[in-house]
Amino acid sequence: MVIFGLLIYLKMRLKALIIFLGLESFMLPCFTKQLLGVDCPGCGLQRSLLFLIKGEFISAFLMYPAIYPMLLLFGFLGLNKIYSFKHSNTITITLMVSTVGFILTNYILKFI
Repeated sequence: MVIFGLLIYLKMRLKALIIFLGLESFMLPCFTKQLLGVDCPGCGLQRSLLFLIKGEFISAFLMYPAIYPMLLLFGFLGLNKIYSFKHSNTITITLMVSTVGFILTNYILKFI
């Protein structure tokens, strides 16, 4: 029984790996970069998410440093819909400011 469950688990992991490896060919191009030749503040987000899915956490951060504050923000907003937190407005504003700060800092550092 344990071996059967392990085989199903490995088969699901293999299918997931195949699907995730195929995602790279379906990424949306950056229209700002194509039209103007300049990176936008969101450039690198898709590739960073793909790195996270693959389990390459350091590469995800190096590709787009705002990925972790953004995930914290969205995770907290989702939890806040289910559970009510006492200081949810303060936490949300803090996470939003830190996310925007990471995005702008990353964007400015791209041009240096």
